Amino acid sequence: MEAEASATMDITDDQVFAHFHDVRIDRDNMAHYRGLMAQRLLINRCSACGYWIYPHRPMCPACLSWDVTATEVSGRGKLYMYTMLQQPRDPDEPVLAPLQIAAIELAEQPGLRYLSQVVDCPAERLRHDMPVELTWVRSGERTWPAFRPADGGGHG
Repeated sequence: MEAEASATMDITDDQVFAHFHDVRIDRDNMAHYRGLMAQRLLINRCSACGYWIYPHRPMCPACLSWDVTATEVSGRGKLYMYTMLQQPRDPDEPVLAPLQIAAIELAEQPGLRYLSQVVDCPAERLRHDMPVELTWVRSGERTWPAFRPADGGGHG
């Protein structure tokens, strides 16, 4: 784990800005995008009370502490809600099949939801509260977090 943390810290701000040149990056979400480059899903967490904060903000809404640190999540969660995206988002990459976009409630805290994509699961097998786990998918020159069924329930 220390080697992974070190690898994340070796990524400079300039590298993050260059890699995510079309994304709005600021000091509140910089560590998140640095983590994505190292295939680590980092979410801000209050060091004072332990509350997870997403979307990223510099102050804890639970205790008003400014002691917030990007912390890696377990990658486990459940499908909170989803939709099928059939409209192309990138003119250079046409949508060949609908994308399964979902709000994943992460295991770390009730109500902590991360917007992502569900993969390795046919649409007809998606269900509310389905256990999911973190995986990584390649899109163009970037690798993004996605979630797949954790119990093998996506296939068959």
